[in-house]
Amino acid sequence: MLSLYRRLLRFLRPHTWRLAGNIGANVAAAILDAVSFSLLIPFLNTLFGNPDAIPGGKGWLTDLLRALVGRLIVPGDYAASLRGIIIVMLGLIVLKNMFVWLGGQYGASLQERITRDLRDAVFMHMQRLPLGWFSRTKTGQVMSRILTDTEQAKAVLAEVATKSVQNLTQVLVTIVVLVRMSPQLALIALVIAPLITATLQPILRRLRHGHRRLRNEYGEITSVLQEVISGIRLVKSFRGEPYEDQRFTSASGAYTRGMVRITRLSLLASPLTEVLGTVVALTVLWIGAQQVFAHQLDSGTLMTFMVLVMRLLPPLKQLSQAPTTAQQSLAAAERLFDVLDEPTEAQRDKGTRHAHSLSDAMVFENVHFTYGDAPVLQQIDFTARRGDVIALVGSSGAGKSTLVDLIPRFIEPTGGRITLDGIDTRDIALPSLRALTGIVSQDTVLFNDTVRANIAYGAGDKYTAAQIEAAARAANAHEFIAALPQGYDTPLGERGTRLSGGQRQRIAIARALLTDPPILILDEATSALDTESERLVQEAIDRLLAGRTVFVIAHRLSTVTNATEILVLDGGRIAERGTHTALLAAGGAYARLHALQVGDPALP
Repeated sequence: MLSLYRRLLRFLRPHTWRLAGNIGANVAAAILDAVSFSLLIPFLNTLFGNPDAIPGGKGWLTDLLRALVGRLIVPGDYAASLRGIIIVMLGLIVLKNMFVWLGGQYGASLQERITRDLRDAVFMHMQRLPLGWFSRTKTGQVMSRILTDTEQAKAVLAEVATKSVQNLTQVLVTIVVLVRMSPQLALIALVIAPLITATLQPILRRLRHGHRRLRNEYGEITSVLQEVISGIRLVKSFRGEPYEDQRFTSASGAYTRGMVRITRLSLLASPLTEVLGTVVALTVLWIGAQQVFAHQLDSGTLMTFMVLVMRLLPPLKQLSQAPTTAQQSLAAAERLFDVLDEPTEAQRDKGTRHAHSLSDAMVFENVHFTYGDAPVLQQIDFTARRGDVIALVGSSGAGKSTLVDLIPRFIEPTGGRITLDGIDTRDIALPSLRALTGIVSQDTVLFNDTVRANIAYGAGDKYTAAQIEAAARAANAHEFIAALPQGYDTPLGERGTRLSGGQRQRIAIARALLTDPPILILDEATSALDTESERLVQEAIDRLLAGRTVFVIAHRLSTVTNATEILVLDGGRIAERGTHTALLAAGGAYARLHALQVGDPALP
């Protein structure tokens, strides 16, 4: 647990001046609070007809009280004496609350900035994790960690850095005053803290484990919600509402049961603390009353002592509950550090060389890829020379997408190697390798930003407006962009919902044309488009292919008849290879696929 606190406190260091301001203001407020209540002694003694009774002993507080009493108490005039003490007490309380407000401002600023830094750190780290991490982590869980867990994790810092500092300061200052008043009674009062802490320890251990389970269950709710919202068309099409009802209510019910268990435990802390505190306070009152009867203590001091003891209970109670609150935050922090401890692609990357172009060829040499224990690709050997168009054909699950994911090193081969102009791609730094690669997929990804920002994605300052427009014209996109309400500055909405499928594809092609990559991965983009959209997209694709080394995942064989080489994948292996004409003449798997698509009556 200490290591977890240390890691969290690293996020506190950039804001130490805010912490110092919070501590300073709280210390000043606690001192003013203690002094103002110490004035109750001369107030009560004056009220009871003993205006000269001031607490004995030496020290700054006694000296201050004597100085104040000397100025405030008017001999023979109890009303004037009481009025003077009340005015000073009021002034001290107003000043104290000004410091309380100032400390709260520093504390709130500190909490929110720490939360921001945590959220930003997890998001930036998450983006740089390998694709494999995303494939095994649900989207809802990722969102829960970045948004919810960061909010939960800040509570432990809020407790330690703000509330606990404030409460601890108040407790320490009050204890000093109590000891000055009566060391014997103060000693009895000080048994509260260890009793409370020892009593709550078993509860705290169970709370921490319970809160970690609870965060995972909350992530499941978020995951189901995200899946249903993103796939609502599918849900409605297949009348899946009852099934999704069951999934959501199951996850929601598990979370509720966990929350009830945690709440039941955490609610024990408050009554236990209050009972122990009351027992000690009554003990102090009983012993103090005996001292008053024996004339060892004046009644004003006892009553003020009791007031301060009772005022000591709330901060002690909050301090004792701070570990309870912290358990939920620590559970959330553990989940955050689970993400931050995952090595990023840059940390895994051993590449040190840089490539600026494809001069000769990209070669796959006996490449294998295994996911877990299941072989996905086996014995993949082929050469893609500069300017070649390599088409990948095969049934779903044959390994086409996995093969192209190896090119920009989204995943790494588990056997064999891939070379770029004779250099193993694993020896090339990832940013350099990916700068050579452009991707246009069938599932076009557009962001809720302007058309201009989507075309020049990730490098808006690098390209001029003229370059962006030229790319859009080459992609047959300029005409419909110009017709939008704000032209290139029109926001596209979430996932580009303001555009049709063909328009989204042309934006994606314009994006690839703008970056001008020497290697292009094309997940055939013309399927499911109407005839006019398909014609415009195909024209844009033809311009995009010119002069590049292209890997095409072909869903419709009619679109790859001019490919330099067609690779037919089956079960992760290359079953056939050759040109369209040669493969048709061979009469193998490719010929059968082609006949199925064109509806050849000669097909058996």
